[in-house]
Amino acid sequence: MTEKFLLRVLAPVLILTGGLQLRAQRPEACAEADTRAECAGPAKLSVIEAVDPVVKAPAASVHHADTRDAPLEFEKYVAQSLGYPLPLFGRSLFSTAPSTFAPLANVPVPADYVIGPGDELVIRGWGQAEIAARVSVDRSGQIFLPKVGMVSVAGVHYADLHAHLLGAIQRVLHDFELNVSLGQLRSIQILVVGQAQQPGSYTVSSLSTLVNALFTCGGPSVRGSMRRIELRRGDRTVTTLDLYELLLKGDKSHDVSLLPGDVIYIPSVGPLAALSGSVNVPGIYELAPGTSLEQGIALAGGIATTADNQSVSIERIEQHHVRRVTELALDGSERS
Repeated sequence: MTEKFLLRVLAPVLILTGGLQLRAQRPEACAEADTRAECAGPAKLSVIEAVDPVVKAPAASVHHADTRDAPLEFEKYVAQSLGYPLPLFGRSLFSTAPSTFAPLANVPVPADYVIGPGDELVIRGWGQAEIAARVSVDRSGQIFLPKVGMVSVAGVHYADLHAHLLGAIQRVLHDFELNVSLGQLRSIQILVVGQAQQPGSYTVSSLSTLVNALFTCGGPSVRGSMRRIELRRGDRTVTTLDLYELLLKGDKSHDVSLLPGDVIYIPSVGPLAALSGSVNVPGIYELAPGTSLEQGIALAGGIATTADNQSVSIERIEQHHVRRVTELALDGSERS
């Protein structure tokens, strides 16, 4: 039997989760007021569980229109329950991404950058002989230096490039000094698949990272997960990025540099919870597995200082139409 839950807290707060919707109910005197939490007296927090946050096309449909921008069934349900829509948390980050994204250029090259075919090296040398050359790494990963010959550089980190070239040159020329920098950098091709706003094949700078690529493709669609974005390289998953960690904590530790042939996979959105009323950042949030009520409210910045946070009521929805209400204290104990 499929069940849905509606959780209400005696505070102007709302939580909706995966099928759980928490919606705020205000005092009767405020029934006709706008959506701002300006009324005195306790409001109730509701949570409703949605079985499937994605709108499914009719089984008999032959034509499959692109529904990437269409609201989720859960979004529409929340708007109908509250009388006003709630934003999907984090989506505004990519709302203008394709038009504002700027390709990486004229930025310092990181020490761990790996030299590869297509990169241009600017080399100046003096001493027993003088060298002034701009050379590109060929497909075999080598460059040609006058008076020295072919030197293999593919796979060398930028931090080690000076010592690597100097060692190769000093085998032929003694009493020699060298300066090397990078000129035009190569481009790489990656693939973005799954529930992306604009999936497809992209040519990006070799300095690009996973986050840069997400801005290039417009980020996840409304049906895409913000919390389980995978970077796949060959037969392994290099990293899994949780954009909530970036947005809420500034944590980019799972953002890694891209290599040619990388695949970025954005799975379907996970369980959702809508929080409204006297929370600091109302909205619809994607939940990680095992998220508690306390953790869910924390995603929205916590309960506002004006909220009465003494109790919560849970409204259980069975068979999509039968509702039962249980009132609990916020510590989880049932109230009489």
